Amino acid sequence: MTCPEAAPTAREPKAQARPDSVVRLGGSLLQHGPANSRVYLMKLDEADLPEIIERMDGLAREHGYTKLFARVPGRAEPLFASRGFDCEARVPGLFRGRDAGCFMSRYLSRERAVPRDPDLLEDVRRIAREKARAAAAAPDAPDAGRAPGAADVVRLGPDHAPDMARLYGEVFASYPFPINDPAYLRRAMDADVAFYGIERRGRLASAASAEIDRAWACAEMTDFATRPGCRGKGAAGRLLARMEAAMRRRGIRTAYTIARAEHPGINAVFARAGYRHAGTLPNNTQIGGRLESMNVWYKPISG
Repeated sequence: MTCPEAAPTAREPKAQARPDSVVRLGGSLLQHGPANSRVYLMKLDEADLPEIIERMDGLAREHGYTKLFARVPGRAEPLFASRGFDCEARVPGLFRGRDAGCFMSRYLSRERAVPRDPDLLEDVRRIAREKARAAAAAPDAPDAGRAPGAADVVRLGPDHAPDMARLYGEVFASYPFPINDPAYLRRAMDADVAFYGIERRGRLASAASAEIDRAWACAEMTDFATRPGCRGKGAAGRLLARMEAAMRRRGIRTAYTIARAEHPGINAVFARAGYRHAGTLPNNTQIGGRLESMNVWYKPISG
Protein backbone atom coordinates (compact mmCIF):
# COMPACT_ATOMS: atom_id res chain seq x y z
CA MET A 1 0.00 0.00 0.00
CA THR A 2 1.32 3.42 -0.93
CA CYS A 3 1.66 6.12 1.73
CA PRO A 4 3.40 9.49 1.40
CA GLU A 5 6.41 10.40 3.51
CA ALA A 6 4.66 13.21 5.36
CA ALA A 7 1.17 12.11 6.35
CA PRO A 8 -1.32 12.84 9.09
CA THR A 9 -2.06 10.15 11.63
CA ALA A 10 -5.30 8.18 11.52
CA ARG A 11 -8.06 9.81 13.51
CA GLU A 12 -10.63 7.85 15.47
CA PRO A 13 -14.02 9.49 14.80
CA LYS A 14 -16.22 10.67 17.62
CA ALA A 15 -19.31 8.58 18.36
CA GLN A 16 -21.68 11.49 17.75
CA ALA A 17 -19.84 12.92 14.73
CA ARG A 18 -21.99 14.65 12.15
CA PRO A 19 -22.82 12.28 9.25
CA ASP A 20 -20.55 12.65 6.25
CA SER A 21 -21.82 14.50 3.19
CA VAL A 22 -22.84 12.88 -0.09
CA VAL A 23 -21.98 15.13 -3.04
CA ARG A 24 -21.95 14.92 -6.82
CA LEU A 25 -18.80 15.96 -8.67
CA GLY A 26 -19.41 15.91 -12.40
CA GLY A 27 -21.42 12.75 -12.94
CA SER A 28 -19.81 10.88 -10.04
CA LEU A 29 -21.20 10.41 -6.52
CA LEU A 30 -18.92 10.75 -3.48
CA GLN A 31 -19.23 10.66 0.28
CA HIS A 32 -16.76 12.56 2.43
CA GLY A 33 -16.45 13.92 5.93
CA PRO A 34 -14.75 13.64 9.33
CA ALA A 35 -16.91 10.77 10.65
CA ASN A 36 -15.16 8.25 8.37
CA SER A 37 -12.15 10.52 7.70
CA ARG A 38 -12.20 9.50 4.05
CA VAL A 39 -13.36 10.34 0.56
CA TYR A 40 -15.48 7.50 -0.82
CA LEU A 41 -16.13 7.35 -4.57
CA MET A 42 -19.46 5.54 -4.43
CA LYS A 43 -20.43 5.76 -8.11
CA LEU A 44 -17.93 6.60 -10.83
CA ASP A 45 -18.91 8.31 -14.05
CA GLU A 46 -15.99 7.30 -16.25
CA ALA A 47 -16.33 10.58 -18.15
CA ASP A 48 -14.90 12.22 -15.00
CA LEU A 49 -11.59 10.34 -15.30
CA PRO A 50 -8.84 11.13 -14.57
CA GLU A 51 -9.80 14.47 -12.97
CA ILE A 52 -12.01 12.85 -10.32
CA ILE A 53 -8.92 11.28 -8.72
CA GLU A 54 -7.27 14.68 -8.30
CA ARG A 55 -10.50 16.10 -6.88
CA MET A 56 -10.70 13.26 -4.35
CA ASP A 57 -7.11 13.91 -3.31
CA GLY A 58 -7.79 17.62 -3.01
CA LEU A 59 -10.80 17.05 -0.75
CA ALA A 60 -8.81 14.70 1.48
CA ARG A 61 -5.88 17.06 1.89
CA GLU A 62 -8.10 20.11 2.40
CA HIS A 63 -9.97 18.45 5.28
CA GLY A 64 -7.21 16.26 6.70
CA TYR A 65 -8.84 12.92 5.84
CA THR A 66 -6.70 9.80 6.01
CA LYS A 67 -8.14 7.54 3.29
CA LEU A 68 -9.34 7.61 -0.31
CA PHE A 69 -11.70 4.75 -1.16
CA ALA A 70 -13.33 3.89 -4.49
CA ARG A 71 -15.53 1.24 -6.06
CA VAL A 72 -14.59 1.10 -9.74
CA PRO A 73 -14.99 -1.28 -12.70
CA GLY A 74 -12.00 -3.49 -13.35
CA ARG A 75 -11.09 -1.62 -16.52
CA ALA A 76 -10.41 1.49 -14.38
CA GLU A 77 -8.09 -0.38 -12.02
CA PRO A 78 -4.84 0.37 -13.94
CA LEU A 79 -5.51 4.11 -13.87
CA PHE A 80 -6.25 4.15 -10.14
CA ALA A 81 -3.24 1.91 -9.47
CA SER A 82 -1.03 4.37 -11.34
CA ARG A 83 -2.23 7.04 -8.88
CA GLY A 84 -1.23 5.04 -5.81
CA PHE A 85 -4.40 3.02 -5.16
CA ASP A 86 -4.37 -0.68 -4.23
CA CYS A 87 -7.18 -3.10 -5.03
CA GLU A 88 -8.11 -4.50 -1.62
CA ALA A 89 -11.11 -6.54 -2.82
CA ARG A 90 -11.94 -7.75 -6.33
CA VAL A 91 -15.43 -9.05 -7.09
CA PRO A 92 -15.83 -11.07 -10.29
CA GLY A 93 -18.91 -10.09 -12.26
CA LEU A 94 -19.81 -7.12 -10.05
CA PHE A 95 -20.28 -4.98 -13.17
CA ARG A 96 -23.39 -6.38 -14.91
CA GLY A 97 -22.36 -9.96 -14.17
CA ARG A 98 -19.56 -9.73 -16.74
CA ASP A 99 -16.66 -7.59 -15.56
CA ALA A 100 -14.96 -7.39 -12.19
CA GLY A 101 -15.46 -4.57 -9.74
CA CYS A 102 -12.58 -3.38 -7.56
CA PHE A 103 -12.63 -1.76 -4.14
CA MET A 104 -9.51 0.39 -4.17
CA SER A 105 -7.84 2.42 -1.44
CA ARG A 106 -5.06 4.93 -1.01
CA TYR A 107 -3.93 5.91 2.47
CA LEU A 108 -2.73 9.27 3.68
CA SER A 109 -1.72 7.69 6.99
CA ARG A 110 0.47 4.63 7.52
CA GLU A 111 -1.39 3.89 10.74
CA ARG A 112 -4.74 3.65 9.00
CA ALA A 113 -3.42 1.18 6.45
CA VAL A 114 -2.75 -1.43 9.17
CA PRO A 115 -5.65 -3.41 10.71
CA ARG A 116 -5.90 -3.12 14.48
CA ASP A 117 -5.86 -6.91 15.13
CA PRO A 118 -4.92 -9.02 12.07
CA ASP A 119 -5.11 -12.27 14.06
CA LEU A 120 -8.71 -11.53 15.06
CA LEU A 121 -9.63 -10.80 11.45
CA GLU A 122 -8.16 -14.14 10.36
CA ASP A 123 -10.02 -15.94 13.16
CA VAL A 124 -13.31 -14.41 12.01
CA ARG A 125 -12.70 -15.54 8.42
CA ARG A 126 -11.73 -19.02 9.65
CA ILE A 127 -14.93 -19.31 11.69
CA ALA A 128 -16.96 -18.18 8.67
CA ARG A 129 -15.30 -20.82 6.47
CA GLU A 130 -15.99 -23.52 9.07
CA LYS A 131 -19.64 -22.48 9.31
CA ALA A 132 -19.93 -22.62 5.52
CA ARG A 133 -18.42 -26.11 5.39
CA ALA A 134 -20.74 -27.31 8.16
CA ALA A 135 -23.75 -25.88 6.31
CA ALA A 136 -22.72 -27.63 3.09
CA ALA A 137 -22.24 -30.95 4.91
CA ALA A 138 -25.59 -30.78 6.73
CA PRO A 139 -27.92 -28.55 4.68
CA ASP A 140 -30.98 -29.43 6.79
CA ALA A 141 -29.38 -28.57 10.13
CA PRO A 142 -30.93 -25.64 12.06
CA ASP A 143 -27.71 -23.62 11.76
CA ALA A 144 -27.21 -24.29 8.05
CA GLY A 145 -28.08 -20.77 6.99
CA ARG A 146 -30.71 -21.82 4.47
CA ALA A 147 -33.31 -19.60 6.21
CA PRO A 148 -36.45 -21.64 5.31
CA GLY A 149 -38.61 -19.38 7.49
CA ALA A 150 -38.19 -16.25 5.41
CA ALA A 151 -41.96 -15.95 5.15
CA ASP A 152 -41.97 -13.71 8.24
CA VAL A 153 -39.84 -11.11 6.42
CA VAL A 154 -41.80 -8.09 5.17
CA ARG A 155 -40.95 -5.22 2.84
CA LEU A 156 -40.65 -1.98 4.79
CA GLY A 157 -42.03 1.27 3.46
CA PRO A 158 -42.12 4.97 4.39
CA ASP A 159 -44.61 4.37 7.21
CA HIS A 160 -42.07 2.07 8.90
CA ALA A 161 -39.35 4.73 8.89
CA PRO A 162 -39.83 5.88 12.53
CA ASP A 163 -39.65 2.29 13.83
CA MET A 164 -36.62 1.60 11.63
CA ALA A 165 -34.86 4.72 12.89
CA ARG A 166 -35.50 3.68 16.51
CA LEU A 167 -34.13 0.20 15.84
CA TYR A 168 -30.98 1.50 14.17
CA GLY A 169 -30.51 4.11 16.89
CA GLU A 170 -30.67 1.42 19.57
CA VAL A 171 -28.28 -0.95 17.80
CA PHE A 172 -25.63 1.51 16.53
CA ALA A 173 -24.06 4.30 18.59
CA SER A 174 -22.95 5.78 15.24
CA TYR A 175 -23.02 4.67 11.62
CA PRO A 176 -21.55 5.73 8.26
CA PHE A 177 -24.94 7.07 7.14
CA PRO A 178 -27.71 8.68 9.27
CA ILE A 179 -29.99 5.65 9.38
CA ASN A 180 -31.40 6.77 12.74
CA ASP A 181 -33.17 9.61 10.88
CA PRO A 182 -36.62 8.71 9.46
CA ALA A 183 -36.32 11.39 6.78
CA TYR A 184 -33.03 9.92 5.55
CA LEU A 185 -34.58 6.44 5.41
CA ARG A 186 -37.48 7.71 3.31
CA ARG A 187 -35.06 9.43 0.93
CA ALA A 188 -33.08 6.19 0.66
CA MET A 189 -36.25 4.31 -0.28
CA ASP A 190 -36.89 6.85 -3.02
CA ALA A 191 -33.30 6.30 -4.25
CA ASP A 192 -33.66 2.55 -4.90
CA VAL A 193 -32.79 1.15 -1.47
CA ALA A 194 -35.16 -1.70 -0.58
CA PHE A 195 -35.62 -2.26 3.17
CA TYR A 196 -36.92 -5.48 4.75
CA GLY A 197 -37.74 -6.35 8.32
CA ILE A 198 -39.08 -8.88 10.81
CA GLU A 199 -41.66 -7.88 13.39
CA ARG A 200 -42.25 -9.48 16.76
CA ARG A 201 -45.35 -8.68 18.79
CA GLY A 202 -46.04 -5.59 16.75
CA ARG A 203 -42.49 -4.25 17.11
CA LEU A 204 -39.72 -4.19 14.53
CA ALA A 205 -37.14 -6.74 15.71
CA SER A 206 -34.74 -6.86 12.74
CA ALA A 207 -34.07 -4.94 9.54
CA ALA A 208 -31.72 -4.88 6.57
CA SER A 209 -31.54 -3.33 3.13
CA ALA A 210 -30.56 -4.04 -0.46
CA GLU A 211 -28.97 -0.99 -2.08
CA ILE A 212 -29.59 -1.41 -5.80
CA ASP A 213 -27.20 -0.21 -8.49
CA ARG A 214 -29.13 -0.60 -11.74
CA ALA A 215 -26.23 0.51 -13.93
CA TRP A 216 -24.03 -2.24 -12.53
CA ALA A 217 -26.88 -4.78 -12.02
CA CYS A 218 -25.62 -5.42 -8.49
CA ALA A 219 -26.93 -4.85 -4.99
CA GLU A 220 -25.21 -4.26 -1.66
CA MET A 221 -26.81 -6.24 1.17
CA THR A 222 -26.36 -3.94 4.13
CA ASP A 223 -27.78 -2.20 7.23
CA PHE A 224 -28.40 -5.44 9.16
CA ALA A 225 -29.61 -4.81 12.69
CA THR A 226 -31.40 -6.98 15.27
CA ARG A 227 -32.50 -6.00 18.75
CA PRO A 228 -30.34 -7.71 21.42
CA GLY A 229 -33.20 -9.79 22.81
CA CYS A 230 -34.01 -11.19 19.35
CA ARG A 231 -30.53 -12.27 18.31
CA GLY A 232 -29.36 -15.83 17.73
CA LYS A 233 -32.58 -16.90 16.00
CA GLY A 234 -31.53 -16.68 12.35
CA ALA A 235 -33.09 -13.29 11.56
CA ALA A 236 -30.16 -12.08 9.45
CA GLY A 237 -30.18 -15.26 7.38
CA ARG A 238 -33.90 -14.97 6.70
CA LEU A 239 -33.58 -11.33 5.74
CA LEU A 240 -30.72 -12.15 3.39
CA ALA A 241 -32.65 -15.01 1.74
CA ARG A 242 -35.68 -12.79 1.13
CA MET A 243 -33.59 -9.94 -0.24
CA GLU A 244 -31.69 -12.25 -2.61
CA ALA A 245 -34.97 -13.59 -4.01
CA ALA A 246 -36.31 -10.07 -4.48
CA MET A 247 -33.13 -8.86 -6.18
CA ARG A 248 -33.08 -11.87 -8.48
CA ARG A 249 -36.61 -11.03 -9.65
CA ARG A 250 -35.44 -7.48 -10.38
CA GLY A 251 -32.65 -8.65 -12.67
CA ILE A 252 -29.76 -8.12 -10.24
CA ARG A 253 -26.84 -10.34 -11.16
CA THR A 254 -24.46 -10.04 -8.21
CA ALA A 255 -25.07 -9.44 -4.51
CA TYR A 256 -22.30 -8.28 -2.20
CA THR A 257 -21.77 -6.93 1.29
CA ILE A 258 -19.20 -4.91 3.20
CA ALA A 259 -19.33 -6.60 6.63
CA ARG A 260 -17.69 -5.72 9.93
CA ALA A 261 -14.52 -7.82 9.88
CA GLU A 262 -14.21 -8.26 13.66
CA HIS A 263 -17.71 -9.73 14.10
CA PRO A 264 -18.00 -13.50 13.48
CA GLY A 265 -21.80 -13.61 13.32
CA ILE A 266 -22.48 -11.45 10.29
CA ASN A 267 -19.53 -12.92 8.35
CA ALA A 268 -20.81 -16.44 9.08
CA VAL A 269 -24.28 -15.47 7.82
CA PHE A 270 -22.87 -14.62 4.40
CA ALA A 271 -20.44 -17.54 4.25
CA ARG A 272 -23.22 -20.03 5.09
CA ALA A 273 -25.38 -18.48 2.37
CA GLY A 274 -22.73 -19.23 -0.27
CA TYR A 275 -20.94 -15.88 -0.45
CA ARG A 276 -17.22 -15.81 -1.19
CA HIS A 277 -14.65 -13.62 0.52
CA ALA A 278 -13.19 -11.04 -1.90
CA GLY A 279 -10.86 -9.13 0.41
CA THR A 280 -10.54 -7.01 3.54
CA LEU A 281 -10.64 -3.19 3.75
CA PRO A 282 -8.46 -2.02 6.69
CA ASN A 283 -9.92 0.65 8.97
CA ASN A 284 -12.49 1.54 6.36
CA THR A 285 -15.73 2.48 8.12
CA GLN A 286 -16.72 4.12 11.39
CA ILE A 287 -19.38 2.22 13.29
CA GLY A 288 -20.07 2.68 16.97
CA GLY A 289 -17.61 5.54 17.23
CA ARG A 290 -14.47 3.90 15.88
CA LEU A 291 -12.92 2.91 12.57
CA GLU A 292 -13.45 -0.75 11.71
CA SER A 293 -11.97 -3.03 9.08
CA MET A 294 -14.51 -4.56 6.71
CA ASN A 295 -14.78 -7.81 4.75
CA VAL A 296 -16.20 -7.85 1.23
CA TRP A 297 -18.29 -10.94 0.39
CA TYR A 298 -20.06 -11.60 -2.92
CA LYS A 299 -22.37 -14.07 -4.64
CA PRO A 300 -23.68 -14.38 -8.21
CA ILE A 301 -27.47 -14.60 -7.89
CA SER A 302 -28.75 -14.49 -11.49
CA GLY A 303 -30.04 -17.62 -13.13
